Amino acid sequence: MPVARANPKTTAATAVAAPSARLGLLRQQVYEQLRSAIEQGRLPAGTRLPPSREHAASLGVSRNTVLWAVQRLQAEGYVEAHVGDGTYVSQAAGVAPAQGLVAPPRGLSRRGQLIAETAARWRPPHVAARAFRIGAPEVDTFPFALWDRLARQASPAQRSARAQYLDPAGDPALRQAIALWLWASRGIRCDAAQVVVCSGSQQGIDLIARLLLDAGDEVLVEDPGYPGIRASLLGHGVLARPVALDAQGLRIDEGATQWPGARMAVVTPTHQFPTGVCMGLARRQALLQWARTHDAWVVEDDYDGEFQYGNAAQRVPALCSLPGSERVLYVGTFSKTLHPGLRLGFVVVPPALVEAFAMARAITDRHAPGDTQAVLARFIAEGHLLRHLRQMRELYLQRQQILIDALVEASGGALQLAPSDRGMHLLCEDAPGSDDETLSRRALTAGVMLAPLSRYAMESPRRGWLFGYAGYSKPEIVAAARVVGLFASTSRSNWR
Repeated sequence: MPVARANPKTTAATAVAAPSARLGLLRQQVYEQLRSAIEQGRLPAGTRLPPSREHAASLGVSRNTVLWAVQRLQAEGYVEAHVGDGTYVSQAAGVAPAQGLVAPPRGLSRRGQLIAETAARWRPPHVAARAFRIGAPEVDTFPFALWDRLARQASPAQRSARAQYLDPAGDPALRQAIALWLWASRGIRCDAAQVVVCSGSQQGIDLIARLLLDAGDEVLVEDPGYPGIRASLLGHGVLARPVALDAQGLRIDEGATQWPGARMAVVTPTHQFPTGVCMGLARRQALLQWARTHDAWVVEDDYDGEFQYGNAAQRVPALCSLPGSERVLYVGTFSKTLHPGLRLGFVVVPPALVEAFAMARAITDRHAPGDTQAVLARFIAEGHLLRHLRQMRELYLQRQQILIDALVEASGGALQLAPSDRGMHLLCEDAPGSDDETLSRRALTAGVMLAPLSRYAMESPRRGWLFGYAGYSKPEIVAAARVVGLFASTSRSNWR
């Protein structure tokens, strides 16, 4: 449904009051003014914001100041970017901030308010996984008995040692096991001293943002891409700049041209989230060249790189394994390879940054639990991780085919997903700019979690749905497919 146009006399420049002296930063002032104008109805739903350059000139501020404010409003749901047409006040903005999310309490600092609002907008699900929720691994067949046996084998002296304050960078045995595993599985040559253990990949991204970026810095992010990355960046006052994708991944040439001052790029090169694209070698080399030329960083989020199907010789190595990757920081997690309850991940950083990352980790939560680290170190070193992943790759590939077949049958052939040789979910794309939220809402009322592609977009017009399959049994997949098939059995137009 097209967005209604407001009276052209009602513009952001005329509706926003003079900057408030009580706010210390210009960008915060512009943000507060725009937000107030929207909430008070001076900028009604459907109002088109003026181009950033024009708006900045009218307020006497820099264009980056306006872009920061508008991007924050977009992340919170106040405005929507329409590719090729501008940015408009969202239809839901007049109802409640951030599409009905509870506003943060009074008394927070500007940084605290920014973090609280950003986190509320992202709001990752914390309910029990159900089809077709993405990112959920198989946990019912995890070798818990083996894990418990490894834990019980620790001597009293070892248990006492692990009960003390530990190295914030991680258990030395675990760091060594991770380094050896990365060389064997992902082709990454690194020293154990470069591995910093953290509480999952999200904390890894947060550490990188805190240590390598300043408020106002620009970072290139994939569009569509993972909102948790954008939330972490925005929470630190960093500007996440959307860069479009093609069949080879992030268009670094376009990103470098549009945002020449960017200090970092965050990518998922092995299995792009959420589109599933694998970044080609030429594009990887171009990205590394960009980092060297611009003295910038590249963050490689290898969230499910272990799940590549076929023989090992055909698996794509990590970006961090290539020559010239000295400015790449590699983020890994055991939430997908094992299970999210472990809350363990890691970052591989250049040697000169290890101490800073360890100390930053120390002032956040000191260190990861010693017992869990020690058991994981043995789990990897004794070959249990390798065996577990072999079993999961075989199981996930079977479940992927079950999903494809079940959707074809349930929809009468109207819904056909292409198989993939990597990952834990499949993407079904619809026409660009179409409404993919409606089907997701309908499915949710029937107990099926079906993420719309638009949820992960900033400016991208790409639309569709993500079907997670890894963590669900055949009966669960078939039952959920029947629900979705009800909306697709007649024609694709029924989905909207």
